[in-house]
Parts: sequence; structure tokens; C-alpha cells
Amino acid sequence: MYKTLFVVDDDVSLSGLPANTLTFETYLRDYPKLGEPKIRIINLCDTERYLSKGYYCSLLAEARQHQVLPSVKVINALRSRRSSGLWLSSSLLAGLAEQQLVAGSHIICMGAVEDVRFKKIAGKAFQQFPAPLLEMSLSVTESGYDIRLSRCSLSSLTAEQLSFALGVMDDYARISWHKKGAGKKYRWDLAILVDPQEKVPPSDKRAISRFVKAAEKYGIRAQTVTADELNHLNQFDGLFIRETTAIDHHTYRLACEAEENGLVVLDDPSSILRCCNKVYLHDAFNYKKVPSLKTQVITDASEETLDSIEMAFGYPVVLKLPEGSFSKGVFKAESRGELKTLLDQLFQESALLLAQEYMFTQYDWRIGVLNGRAIYACRYHMARNHWQIYNHGSKRNFSGGFDTLATFEVPRVVLDAALKAAAVVGDGLYGIDIKEVDKCAYVIEVNDNPSIDSGVEDLYLGEELYMQIMHEFLRRFELRGR
Repeated sequence: MYKTLFVVDDDVSLSGLPANTLTFETYLRDYPKLGEPKIRIINLCDTERYLSKGYYCSLLAEARQHQVLPSVKVINALRSRRSSGLWLSSSLLAGLAEQQLVAGSHIICMGAVEDVRFKKIAGKAFQQFPAPLLEMSLSVTESGYDIRLSRCSLSSLTAEQLSFALGVMDDYARISWHKKGAGKKYRWDLAILVDPQEKVPPSDKRAISRFVKAAEKYGIRAQTVTADELNHLNQFDGLFIRETTAIDHHTYRLACEAEENGLVVLDDPSSILRCCNKVYLHDAFNYKKVPSLKTQVITDASEETLDSIEMAFGYPVVLKLPEGSFSKGVFKAESRGELKTLLDQLFQESALLLAQEYMFTQYDWRIGVLNGRAIYACRYHMARNHWQIYNHGSKRNFSGGFDTLATFEVPRVVLDAALKAAAVVGDGLYGIDIKEVDKCAYVIEVNDNPSIDSGVEDLYLGEELYMQIMHEFLRRFELRGR
């Protein structure tokens, strides 16, 4: 059991406050005590200023190994304008819209709020910024609702708000308080973003479990989270995205937010931006002389454009949407009629398209590259009776077979092309898809969150593959800390 102490500024009246309330001066002078029970601190001091008594209260509590709300990390986050926005899931936003709420502010105390309509939102706010007192400001914008959070002190509350807050704190003092993962000490916290509903995720459940176990060996506490749960990024030191990424998607938004808050991110927003757009890759490959398939950017479906495609590529010809993964957004035209039909359809989705030469091979190479170094190699065979490794139109023969090899067994020309293509994108974790014909390599694309499934990509290295990736997180954590 924990003994709860409420700490207030020295000039705040103690009347009406819960039992075991003391001033900061008393906490500074009388604690820690020899043989004291486990203590949790509810820091009610004003934390507006850096190095204020409220700031030092939480800092001392952490140094004394007292569990404390808010932590120093949360105090700093609430002082940062970039961190004070509250991200809500689409379902919660829809619920707000249905209630037609008006702009206003509300006090959140220990995750509780007087207006029951905001109960779920208050819980999310407390989860993202665990602080005893928060002010939540709701404003109506053209795109919906904007919710901002800010620090709040006892002295700023009205009599009615103070009465509500004191009642909540009195109840809170009676409940037990458990700290997640208190049994084992970890130096770093890593969030692994997953989507349990995704049909073809970058990693299966067993692979994710092996990532978590590998992280533990390096003193990293890794835990899986979904996008709806990841509204408290500041409590983590790193973000590992194991969900298929896209630009107009929460994966890119969360990567940007994580990078802005100083987290180590794989993969980073720049890598997502570059890999998710094949127009960028085509342009960059040409500029950097990366060996790749002949490609042309298409802007319209005019007769002149059709003529140009026919002259450049003949049939069949491959058409690609700029964004897509796992063979999605890739189509094959066998005739001028099919080409015209596909172009008309695809231009409804994108202002630019890519036409690419068709090159059939029995398999595609996939070279996994991490920080400029090849760490695994696979050959993915084409799905049965299909020209791609994934056949999204078939449930029975969705994908072909595979071979996993040591990187030293990969032809030098393939390995060189993979490393050159990865260098165009950055220093993250990438999967480079390559076709090999007549001892020549042709880069197809670079994937920013490549497949790493148990029994497939890890078949040669086993646990070592997960250890290498987690070691890279460790290396970046330590570099960030210098």
C-alpha cells in the first residue's frame, strides 16, 4: 500500500484539503524518512515557471523514488505549446460532433470532469498528460473540434471548481495506485505501433513478441500500442512503427509528432514521405544513378500520352499509383484499351501516375537495410498464376513462397543496388525490392517499414535479427542522451 501525500505551495491555505496535505517546505525538510512506507506524491504546487517550487517538488520526488503526479516530463510537456494539443480518435470526435458542444473550458481533476459528456475525453487527457489538475479548452474550428490542455493550479480555481477538485482528490487518496512495470527497472521506453485489424501487417504477433524480448535484453521496455492508445507519446523515448504507413494517415502524423518531441523514430517522417511516394523515388533514383526499371511520369490520359507509353514500353506495361505498398496500387495493361481504361480510373485518385516497363522474374529480391547496412535477404516468389508476389484478388494463393539467405550469399550487384537505393532515402530501416536479370539488378522500390515476420525474414538470423534492430534503438537512445 502507498501513503498519499498532497503537496501545495507554502502560501496556500490547508483548510478543506485532504488529509496528509503538506507544504512544499515541509516536504523538502522532512522527507525522505527512515523506514517510511511507499509514498505517492500528488504535486498541487504551481508549475508554470521552470525551476519553480512545483518543478522542484516533482524533481525531488523522482530523486527520492516517490511516485509522483505530475512527473517532470509531464510538467515540461505542458509548458510546450507543441505538446498541449489532445489527439482524439475518430470515434471520439464523432461523439463530440453528435452532441453539438459549444466552445468553453473545463477543469479535469485526476482524469475526472464534472460534465459527464467529457468523461472519455477527460480520461484520454489524463492518460496523455498525467497531472492532478488540467484545464481543457474546447474550440470549434472549420474541420471540427480543437482541444487544448494547459496546467492549472489550486489558486486559479473558482469556489465551485475547487469543491469538485477537493472531492475527487479525497476519493483518489483512498484508492491504490500501481505503477506499470515497477517490478523491473528499464532505462528506456519504446512504443511499438501496431494495428491488430490489419490484413497484411509488417510483422506478425510472434515477431512483435520477439522484438519485445530483444528490447528487454538492452534495458528497453517495449510495449505494443494502437493509434487510439498512442495519445501520450511523451511518456516514451522511442516509436517503432509496425503498421503499414501512408502520408495521409495517422502513422505519418504520429511519426512527425514523435520526432518533434525528441523521440527516436523508425521509421522517421522523412523516410515515410520519400518511400510512400514513388514519384520521389523515381526522380531520386535518376539523379543518384540508382539502377532501376525504365519509368515515366504520366500527367494525363490523352491520345498523345497513350502513343508515348506504347512507344516507350510496348505491352504489357505496368501502371503505379504514387502511394501504395504490398503490391497495392500496381496494375498491368495488356492493350491500348486496358491502358486507357486504367488511366481514366487511376487519375481519379492521383494527379500523377507512373508507367513502368514490365519485367517478369520468378522472384523478387528483398534486402533489409538498417542504417546503411544489409541485415537480411529474402527471395519472394510470385504468387501462383500471378505476376506479383501478392495477389490481392486471391484468398487461396495470396502470396508465393520464399527463400531466406545470408547477406553474403546475395549477388554483389543486388547488394550494391540495395545499399545505393537505401542511401537515397536515409539511415532508417528499409526493405529494398530488386529484380535480377542477366546479372543486372533493377531496384523496384524502397519500403520504409519492411516485412519482418517470424519464420520468414528471420529464418537465417533468428533472434539475432531482432537484437540488431533493438541495438540500433539503443545506439540512438544513447546518442540522443549525450
